[in-house]
Amino acid sequence: EHPQPPLSPPARPRVLVADDDPGSCRFLGDGMRSLGATVETCASGETALARARAEAFDLMLLDCRMPDGGARQILARLRDDAQAGSANSTAVATSAELGPADRRSLLAAGFSDVLLKPCTLTDLQRVLALVQPHDPACVLDDGAALYSTGDTTTMRALRLLLREELALLQRELDGLSQDIAAFADRLHRLRSSCGFCGATALAQQATLMQQQLSRDGVTPAALARFRTALGATLQALDG
Repeated sequence: EHPQPPLSPPARPRVLVADDDPGSCRFLGDGMRSLGATVETCASGETALARARAEAFDLMLLDCRMPDGGARQILARLRDDAQAGSANSTAVATSAELGPADRRSLLAAGFSDVLLKPCTLTDLQRVLALVQPHDPACVLDDGAALYSTGDTTTMRALRLLLREELALLQRELDGLSQDIAAFADRLHRLRSSCGFCGATALAQQATLMQQQLSRDGVTPAALARFRTALGATLQALDG
């Protein structure tokens, strides 16, 4: 048998940090680097917009108040520019002052999350998880599933049940997203099923969605991420 080539390390998420406060910019940039991201920083809205147009960043941390335009203005202009490299990138707004109405307004404008400064590395880890790459081959972790189930026969039986559960969830997702209590209950049960079956990527997205529901309800960006993980897991189960 020929030896298998070593697996390539997962790509490091590319993050754009835009903040005109030097201390905040330094903390956000260094924090994201310590978590494994490749980071570019800038100190004005125009510079951030130019860089986001020229490059495809996985994640953008945009301060709400900067010279030449804040987070909301930058994101609106990017979303209206189909040729921009980061037109569809995940965006997180950052602000030193934030009321409940401000948060709801920013999420409605298309931001995936909102960070109140000063924040912690745990906060940065949470938002980086929004774009953390998953190797498609590891959507289903056989090792974790075998550890939970004990043998391949049980693992396969439980994965067949999970396949049925996910197919039903995919059909009902739009309706469930309108009922927060029912959706939260479904996610709680789903995380258990995913744990037994080694569906790690979907389990993580279910956890993030639960957190989203408890803070802000369902947002289009969060629902899109969950739907993508759900589809990838179904495809892996069919493989």
